[in-house]
Amino acid sequence: MKLLILFTMLYTSVWALQTSDRLFECTEIFKERKSELLVELERIDEQKQALSALKTATEELLKKKEHKLNIQEEEINKKMAQISQKEQNIKDMLSKNEKILKELKDTKMNKIAQTFAKMKPAAASGILSDMDKNDAAQILQSLKPKVVGKILTKMDSKKASELTLLLAN
Repeated sequence: MKLLILFTMLYTSVWALQTSDRLFECTEIFKERKSELLVELERIDEQKQALSALKTATEELLKKKEHKLNIQEEEINKKMAQISQKEQNIKDMLSKNEKILKELKDTKMNKIAQTFAKMKPAAASGILSDMDKNDAAQILQSLKPKVVGKILTKMDSKKASELTLLLAN
């Protein structure tokens, strides 16, 4: 029995040593894994910092570009306003020029009408017959109906009928 107890004690000691070795191996594995995880955690932290720096730089660049875009947009709006103003000025000038041109044409037509009104009907009909029919009709429109009648009676009947049709329209 002593032998059995001694054998059991010896076996227990060996088993305790083996368990102790296993525990030591597990502790070593855990330490290695812990160091690996710490390295991995450090790498993740570095990547997080790099990503944060990149995000900050990107946001700053975006703000700069947005600011530059806003400045350019303001310049374009100013130029568009200037162009619109110039366009309006040109339209106003064109309108004034058209009025002045119309007044000049009316004045010119009045002088021509006065000239033809003072002429003898035969002479006026000869001149109007040789003119373009639209111009002649315009001159006749500016004259009094009595004068127009006298001039048309002195004209060639074909030319007189053409001018009468133009006066009617």
